[in-house]
Amino acid sequence: MTASTETLPVVVIGAGPIGLAAAARLIERDIEPLVLEAGPAAASAVRDWSHVRLFSTWSEVVDPAAEKLLAPTGWVRPDGAAYPSGGDWAERYLQPLADALGERVRYDATVTGVSRAGRDRIVDADREAQPFVIHTTAADGTEARIFARAVIDASGTWSTPSPAGAAGLHALGERAASDRISYRVPDLKDPAVRARYAGKRTAVIGSGASAFTALAYLADLAEAQDGAGTHATWILRRGISGSTFGGGAADQLPARGALGLAAKAAVDGGYADAVTGFRTDSFERDTDGRLVLVGEDGRRLDPVDEVIVLTGFRPDLSFVNELRLGLDERLQAPTELAPLIDPNQHSCGTVYPHGAVELSHPEKDLYLAGMKSYGRAPTFLAMTGYEQVRSIAAALAGDQEAAERVELTLPETGVCGGAGLFDQPEATEETGGGCCAAPATLTIGAPVSSGSC
Repeated sequence: MTASTETLPVVVIGAGPIGLAAAARLIERDIEPLVLEAGPAAASAVRDWSHVRLFSTWSEVVDPAAEKLLAPTGWVRPDGAAYPSGGDWAERYLQPLADALGERVRYDATVTGVSRAGRDRIVDADREAQPFVIHTTAADGTEARIFARAVIDASGTWSTPSPAGAAGLHALGERAASDRISYRVPDLKDPAVRARYAGKRTAVIGSGASAFTALAYLADLAEAQDGAGTHATWILRRGISGSTFGGGAADQLPARGALGLAAKAAVDGGYADAVTGFRTDSFERDTDGRLVLVGEDGRRLDPVDEVIVLTGFRPDLSFVNELRLGLDERLQAPTELAPLIDPNQHSCGTVYPHGAVELSHPEKDLYLAGMKSYGRAPTFLAMTGYEQVRSIAAALAGDQEAAERVELTLPETGVCGGAGLFDQPEATEETGGGCCAAPATLTIGAPVSSGSC
């Protein structure tokens, strides 16, 4: 890196919880950040699930460096024992944090490409001496070019939900049926959304907490005056076992345990029918225009009016394709990190400590952080992300000892062997339901408060 490159900012992609925490950590290290956010405000992805309550309390979802940055602004920390919704998190913490960062956050800046200045991914000569170049497009189509000394991609995975097809591809007819398919938990407080599902038969595909949430919401709608006839068909690729609905009363995240019990109540109460061992192959239309799901084994389910697909997320790597990434061939997570988080091998209690070392790539000073660093693994904790960016900021400041001083301890929870995504766990159909959003104790020299996002 040249002297002129060192004066450039560190570009952080995404003004979500981890991206904003990264900016706060960089400022602690006297490194200038520039946060690029595709949406018109901070935490655009979180706002998309603003109606969903987090599993964790306020005391567990505020980054320490961010709180220090907020203190001079007069920010009042919410009641630490209360459970925020996604909307609360965005409006009462994430947007104020972005406001405190001021011009260091740039909105309506969609990153379309990242490379080395004058070097595509093939060229070796003087590669590491060149700054990163980031191409962006504004809401009005205006293009811009930004140079950076390092890049932290905290853009998450929310924009790329996994499809319904069991092979990881869209099922035949899935795209053609897009008018009847949603990949988000419905906000039934929205009159238009409520009307879409009220009195209808809806298939819910998925086995994580988002599927639980959808089932519970639809059951509540069925009991409401305007919801008569509402019914759900819950589709699982696996069978139902004792751990399907999570830890219940034994879960160390009470809100998550209650959610699993609510989903179970929806099934037990007759508001939802469970179809197990069903791997979606195609979508067809009946003569009335309703959707018929066809399985790989030839089974044809009864027609439904709507389908909600909640089968997890995957990283969008298209705009970093000119960089030299070191990714695991299965999880699409950094090579050193992947074996530590592999849901086929690890539950929440066996996720090993990790930081900048495990998050590095062949492309020096490039880091994928937050949900994006976990690729397709559904075991991510928000506070893990906070610790990731603390370590990354230390590494970029040249403090290798602090960068390597990472400790992550996860206590046992009511169910282990599953997966979680922030406080809205999005388990894959293969790994099952939500253990890894369990409370986490992140120790930096000494223990800090426990919790997950």
